Amino acid sequence: MITPAYCVTMARYNTWQNRQIARAMDKLDEAALTQDRGAFFGSILATANHLLWGDRTWMARFGVGEAPGGRPRDGATLTPTHAVWYSERYRMDGQIEIWAERQSSVDLTGNLTWYSPAAGREMSKPVGLCVAHMFNHQTHHRGQIHAMLTAAGVDPGDTDLFLMPDPS
Repeated sequence: MITPAYCVTMARYNTWQNRQIARAMDKLDEAALTQDRGAFFGSILATANHLLWGDRTWMARFGVGEAPGGRPRDGATLTPTHAVWYSERYRMDGQIEIWAERQSSVDLTGNLTWYSPAAGREMSKPVGLCVAHMFNHQTHHRGQIHAMLTAAGVDPGDTDLFLMPDPS
């Protein structure tokens, strides 16, 4: 379903997009970042926190780091400020990139089994599907953040995968 090269490309895309979002968020004060904008998680920061929570959760399932615990809604308050969020986001993106670079085809086969607080039960799905879900989840919630930033008058930048800068 997916390859190690896919993981590397999507990890790079994730980092690029999160850095663009962080720069856009820099243009707003904390009140604007925490203002309820009617999104599923409410605010820009809460949505960014949920995304960080989700990445930590999935990476722990893939054997990297500790899961933050709790349910998906709990992730909305993971960090108190944009500065703390970006520091944690930067670390997480580095971990995702290192993980991606270490994947082999064999690592992306078989099933992953975990307890899902969202589903309230143990789940078992193909590893490749879970990895694709993690990257899709990132894109989904960054799209929400992008829309909220745009509505707040901030340009979050390009999001098209083919516009991603080549690695230097």
